[in-house]
Amino acid sequence: MQSRFQPDRKLTARMGVTLFLLGLLYVAFVAALIVLLKSVVLVVVVAGGLLFAQYWFSDRIALYAMHGRIVERDEQPKLHGVVDRLCATADMPKPQIAVADIPLPNAFATGRNADHAVLCVTTGLMRRLEPEELEGVLAHELSHVAHRDVAVITVASFLGVIAGLMVRFALYSQLFGGGRRDQNTLALLGIILGVSAAVYAISFVLIRALSRYRELAADRAAAMLTARPSALASALTKVTGDIARIPHEDLRTAQAFNAFYFTPAFGEGSNISRIFATHPSLEQRLEQLARISAQLGPTPDADRRS
Repeated sequence: MQSRFQPDRKLTARMGVTLFLLGLLYVAFVAALIVLLKSVVLVVVVAGGLLFAQYWFSDRIALYAMHGRIVERDEQPKLHGVVDRLCATADMPKPQIAVADIPLPNAFATGRNADHAVLCVTTGLMRRLEPEELEGVLAHELSHVAHRDVAVITVASFLGVIAGLMVRFALYSQLFGGGRRDQNTLALLGIILGVSAAVYAISFVLIRALSRYRELAADRAAAMLTARPSALASALTKVTGDIARIPHEDLRTAQAFNAFYFTPAFGEGSNISRIFATHPSLEQRLEQLARISAQLGPTPDADRRS
């Protein structure tokens, strides 16, 4: 069986370019830290250890943070059935299935590759969506797994994590270090803070540009796999509207994982979803799905209803 998640050359090219640029940035950042901290071993061990942990344990970290747990077929037979059908159609390994018992309607996929992936949906999502809408969301997340962009985003975001930690280290050293510091120490902390902030800003912009494109690519792949772009559009509209009505305080924990979500967790009136967003706007996603729907023509279900 030939996979219906056909290679997306544009997505692959963008991921390759982004990783190349982030790789250059990473090498420059590590070199700067080695010069400033004068300890090759310390920098390499810390950076390498964090990269290994983020890549190898990303699925467990994400599940733990979102209170998700792996569920077997006897617990969620309908959910497993939908994923089984989609994976058979797409000719791809079936990921582990997890459920997060939270009201936030969303879903995400994580894991270092297709053989070690987890697809997690929330109970809030399953309560709100019709079966064909849920199928579209699951196909979207499976596309992320099939195109390996879950692992790419995980690795790409690592540089931002390191830079963010360095910024915090410099700030905490300044605020809570105690004692008197000479001018050289203060200058070193200032340089580390400046370099880390610049690296974080550059990686932030690169990752978000890639993330927005990969979401459009996953929508496109899901619509083609299910042949129901209108169902995916309906799910997008429902989920985005429901999230907008959730109090901002209840969304704070979830926002750290926006790059992995089906749709970002932002409250009503938030401008952050449009400025440096991890996802394209709802309008962009719906317009693309409308074009795909026009290309595919009437679905079999639509023919029967008419």
